[in-house]
Amino acid sequence: MRVLFEAENTSFSDFVIGQRLQRAHRMRINLRLAHQPIKAIAADCGFRDPSHFTQMFRRRYGMTPSDARAKAREL
Repeated sequence: MRVLFEAENTSFSDFVIGQRLQRAHRMRINLRLAHQPIKAIAADCGFRDPSHFTQMFRRRYGMTPSDARAKAREL
């Protein structure tokens, strides 16, 4: 399995984190989940520390989870 990830120039753990962040992003921009706090979404997606989640989210998407929700509301 490692060869599959090497071919994509990534690791299994990077893949898993990427999947968790994608799920969190989808949840964060879903206005039906607007009542759900960031820490709950982070926990639902497997992140134990909300501040670490926010840092990783910002690194991946160039905005905070709060910014992503605000942007979704503008659309």
